[in-house]
Parts: sequence; structure tokens; C-alpha cells
Amino acid sequence: MNNTELKKRLRLASLIVLIAGLGAALLIHMFAQDVEDASLGYVVANGVAYPLATRDSKMYRREVQRFGGKAALAFDDFGRWFGAQWQGKNLARTVAWISMVLAAGLYLFAAALAPDAASERRETSRDDDVH
Repeated sequence: MNNTELKKRLRLASLIVLIAGLGAALLIHMFAQDVEDASLGYVVANGVAYPLATRDSKMYRREVQRFGGKAALAFDDFGRWFGAQWQGKNLARTVAWISMVLAAGLYLFAAALAPDAASERRETSRDDDVH
């Protein structure tokens, strides 16, 4: 298989990945339910009750920071954020971004491939015929 054919196949593969990924993301977004936050209790502020999750309570955050410092608190926040990206409607955004990055990577890889010697000779001979 020459590089020209490989480039065509990689470009086609990038288009297929993009269409399939965005299609899957659309289907996930249409049918996924938002994930309910597990609330521990409620906090009342200005007469309005707001649900409070365990991870948002001052006591939980203080204990995590006491045992592991600010880095543990940052890693806990990051871990919870990252885990939330794989559930509900957030999963649709994650799938869309992954498919776009993968399709762009395939397309750029195809563009970076060197042309084959035969096609390069043909283009050079066409340029010589013009001049």
C-alpha cells in the first residue's frame, strides 16, 4: 500500500470517527438522564433551602484537608469532577470531545505522511511540462 492510498484511508477513517462519535454523543444526550446529586441534608439561606451533598459540607472538606492537606482536597475535587464526566449528559460532551480529538489526530497524521516517490515524480514532471 502506498502513502497516497494510506492517506485516503486515514482521512476516511477520521471522517467516520467524527460522524460516529458525534452521532453517539447526540444519542447519549437525547436519552441520558441527569445524575441526581446525593444530598446529605439542606442548608437554609435567606429563607431558601439548598440541598447539601456530603462532599460540599465544611466538615467533610476540613477532614480531607486535615488528613491529606490541600493537595488531597484538590485531588478529591478533581476525582469527583472526572468521575462526573462519565455519567448522564456529561458523558455526551465527553464522547463528543474524544471523537473530535481522535478524528483530528487521524487527519493530522495523514497530512504528516510523506508523499510516495511515484506521486512526487508525477507532480514534478507536471511542473516541468508547464514551464
